[in-house]
Amino acid sequence: MSDRERLKQILLDKSYRKGTFTLTSGKTSDFYIDGKQTTLSAEGAYLCGKLLFELIRSSDVKIDAVGGMTLGADPLVTAASIVSFQENEPIPAFIVRKEAKGHGTGNYIEGLKNMPEGCTVALIEDVVTTGGTLLKVIDRVENAGFKVGLVATVVERQEGGVEVLAKAGYRLESVFTREELLS
Repeated sequence: MSDRERLKQILLDKSYRKGTFTLTSGKTSDFYIDGKQTTLSAEGAYLCGKLLFELIRSSDVKIDAVGGMTLGADPLVTAASIVSFQENEPIPAFIVRKEAKGHGTGNYIEGLKNMPEGCTVALIEDVVTTGGTLLKVIDRVENAGFKVGLVATVVERQEGGVEVLAKAGYRLESVFTREELLS
């Protein structure tokens, strides 16, 4: 079984649920993908990190750091960073806060000391529906002086996120689309 096939199996076993759910976007859906159930398991985290690092490595742009919005991206950026180290191509991780830190530096971004000034970053997310969270992350990262070279997700729900990001000038890469995951 390939890493991708195994990750699909884990996502379906641990993260996929049928029912009626309200998503972060406010939309209602008849299914939910709780990515954290997979990304917080040892094997799921490793496989997500490995497959996301493969997307980063295959990017036509050199990526200097990998990050995303807390909480969904936290295990993913850590896993991708660890895999990059194992592959002798270390890429530091960073985390974007939902609110600016209320004390100390007041930063939105944690991990800045590991990132070259003005570097090119990959932004990753566990599940993308409308792309709204990624647009916030892109805005915060670019306002901090970094360039976005890659935007990627583990699961793209095929509910407008690709189009919203494309309209803003970003192409969304995914390990799985909803169709691929559920086929």
